[in-house]
Amino acid sequence: GFAFVCVIESVMMSVLLRDWPAVHHAVLVLDVYTVLIVIGLHAASVVRPHVLDAAAGTLRVRRAVHVDVSIPLERIASVRRELRATHERTDGELDLAVGSQTSVTLELSEPVVHVAFFGRRREVGVVRCHADDPAALVRAVDRAREGRAGTPYPDRGPWSSM
Repeated sequence: GFAFVCVIESVMMSVLLRDWPAVHHAVLVLDVYTVLIVIGLHAASVVRPHVLDAAAGTLRVRRAVHVDVSIPLERIASVRRELRATHERTDGELDLAVGSQTSVTLELSEPVVHVAFFGRRREVGVVRCHADDPAALVRAVDRAREGRAGTPYPDRGPWSSM
């Protein structure tokens, strides 16, 4: 939706700036760059879903290229489906909302370190994320924690994040 709005804005700016070619070209370059960034961010979210590797004993919770937190399965105290639409910033919690919603809550027995995009480190004990099929993700994590999963789950599954 946002990419579509950016394209409409580009067309409208082209019409408005048609009498000033130098400004028109500069704004057109910026508009095309903006559309590419928006499409790139969406693509990064789609191709980098959460990954459960039962053989390695980790759950990697990711959001695009900005967040990649590896959580050892033995540190997961509980995992549950929990649809939340409001997320206040709280110390010790990491909320990876998609469309302002999270659908899975992971409570950890010991905190893990989350390194932010610019290198800031903080410990988190609760991780909330979105999954396309939260029930399948919860079942897969429970099965892996119980040791019933024999092979790693693939990078793309029915519970991969958008």
